[in-house]
Amino acid sequence: MPVFKPLTNLSLSDLWKEVKISEEEIWGDLNQEQKLFLKHTLEKTMRIELSGYLKVCDYQRSDQRTGHRNGYYTRSLETPYGMISSLSVPRSRDGRFRTAVFAAYERRKQAVSDLIKGMFLSGVSTRKVGALLETILGYGVSAQTVSRILRSLDGEVNKFHRRALSDDYQYLFLDGVVLKHKSVTGAKKRLLLAAYGIRYDGKRELLDYLAASSESQLNWEAFLNHLNARGLKGDRLKLIVTDGCPGLEAAVTLVYPQVKRQRCWAHKLRNVANYLPKTRQEEVISEAGIIYRAANKRTAVKCYWNWAGKWRDLFPKAVNCLEKDLDDLLTFLEFPQAHHSGIRTTNAIERAFREVRRRTRPIGCFNDPNSIERIAYGIFFNH
Repeated sequence: MPVFKPLTNLSLSDLWKEVKISEEEIWGDLNQEQKLFLKHTLEKTMRIELSGYLKVCDYQRSDQRTGHRNGYYTRSLETPYGMISSLSVPRSRDGRFRTAVFAAYERRKQAVSDLIKGMFLSGVSTRKVGALLETILGYGVSAQTVSRILRSLDGEVNKFHRRALSDDYQYLFLDGVVLKHKSVTGAKKRLLLAAYGIRYDGKRELLDYLAASSESQLNWEAFLNHLNARGLKGDRLKLIVTDGCPGLEAAVTLVYPQVKRQRCWAHKLRNVANYLPKTRQEEVISEAGIIYRAANKRTAVKCYWNWAGKWRDLFPKAVNCLEKDLDDLLTFLEFPQAHHSGIRTTNAIERAFREVRRRTRPIGCFNDPNSIERIAYGIFFNH
């Protein structure tokens, strides 16, 4: 079996704190999606220019027409996000149309870059896209034009949700994160249910995510059935790692009943800590870490009984919290030792969630569910 590079070990302090990441790193892993959005925006802007030159919109008949379209040619453009290849530039039949976009973009490159960052932190709002187009063109555009561009980005999100999946995954991680969006009755919570996989060649990727009202069995079941229908049958899956959510556990049992289950140690130890006084949490949880660092299941069980024997009289609820799920917590020990640190928690998907929380914290509350979809796609794209 190929051995993939293990995920970073989860330290005890990582169970509660977020990882510090520089601004350069935060925006660096968004480059691909920002570049895609900029490509769509520039292409749409040039089509707007050509419509103005011809005095007629796409597929429109008009006595004011001054010419006809004549397909496209492609060129590349260097941007702060890297090279954009195969940029489609429209042509007129008379050969006289010249776009002003490239020269304007070069003059305002940094302003465009800053606006794109702002759009991703605001869920790509209509106002921000309008400001971007005005920066590129030097004049304002209509709300209808902005809406067409946003629908273009939504199309990329929909393609991501509908793309075919392979059944070449050995490990599957499932978890959810809470975000908020505005409604007519005030702010409402919205869950992002996410699936993250590790393939047999060691490649890791986000399979999909779903904005849902809760982590109910119904929502998780619909999400998992959607993955199944797109190709993730689970015939080669060896392990599914979850946070222990009852709705998720029930859904996994229905959709992938044949796959072994691993309970996330990070989530479980947080639960254990809830039954401990703050002054004793670090000591008790630190000693519990000896259990999951054991080399094999027999040693882990022995470590558990030593830990339980020491703390049961003082903190019986904390010990029982761990004991009731001990079998599912130790499943990972049945797999190659090189994989242990990467499959005993949902840390892989939790890292992506930390990015969502960090980048959406300035927003506080999204304007609508579609904006959640856009920014989640932008953040998750490279994880």
